[in-house]
Amino acid sequence: MAVRITLAEEIHRLKKEKNALILAHYYQYPEIQEVADMVGDSLQMAQFAAASRADILVVAGVYFMAETAKILNPSRKVLLPDTGAGCSLADSCPPDEFRSFVQHHPGAPVVTYINCSAQVKAMSDVICTSSNAEKIIRSIPDNGPIIFAPDVNLGQYLIRQTGRDLLLWNGSCLVHESFSIDKILALHKMYPRAKFIAHPESQPHILKIASYVGSTKGMIDFVSKDAAQEFIIATEAGILHEMQKQVPDKLLIPAPAYEDNTCACSECPYMKMNTLEKLYDCLLTEQPEITVHEQTRKLAEAALQRMLQLS
Repeated sequence: MAVRITLAEEIHRLKKEKNALILAHYYQYPEIQEVADMVGDSLQMAQFAAASRADILVVAGVYFMAETAKILNPSRKVLLPDTGAGCSLADSCPPDEFRSFVQHHPGAPVVTYINCSAQVKAMSDVICTSSNAEKIIRSIPDNGPIIFAPDVNLGQYLIRQTGRDLLLWNGSCLVHESFSIDKILALHKMYPRAKFIAHPESQPHILKIASYVGSTKGMIDFVSKDAAQEFIIATEAGILHEMQKQVPDKLLIPAPAYEDNTCACSECPYMKMNTLEKLYDCLLTEQPEITVHEQTRKLAEAALQRMLQLS
């Protein structure tokens, strides 16, 4: 009787054959996370890519993450299963408009969140992620205002945390803007012992009621270490797969979104564009390949390297 070869087994075979690594974000489908060589947030993915010696890097995430891997690894082939996997936050900061914004504030240091295009990174002095944003802002001498883009909610959170004068770009993430405070409060009445934790891309009124605010990795660490047994989680629901593996005996509840939310409850439609089938095809054909213009890449790399040095 013939033995049925699974798609996951074929992916593992191709990885070995091609000396390829799969970098997956926490927001990917569970079956993609299970075949990945690493699962992490944007900072962990950037650090892993920078340290990698694989010939091929497959980024199971969204476009800016694949660009970041290519920026840090120009000699390696970087693949993205679906180039349509964009980012609402990155799209909210068009490079030409951001260039004008920077030019209107001459001399101001430019800090950009990693959720932006290679062109925007190339206009930046230093990049940050939600894991290190506060540290990056505090590392800049307090000599005047700092441009911060593209996430306005993260920027407002950083102002509250650091007291620094930030000139904010008005961008946002559709997932983290979709949480309903009324539904969260109603859910908390059902689970009164549950701690509510949130990602700093969420709106200020959501963060105000949170017991903990932190990055994707920070939220996982908090749930793992905290004594509470029930948590309401305000970030993309894909995080629950890895989080539940870390705390199998705890109750994890995704925070609800507004009824008119079109991308399903706290799910990113872009992250969910990648599938196991697309990942297999990507490895098999070594397409689609991500490229970055060399001048843009060098400027963006300098800003990313400053972040990595500080991290």
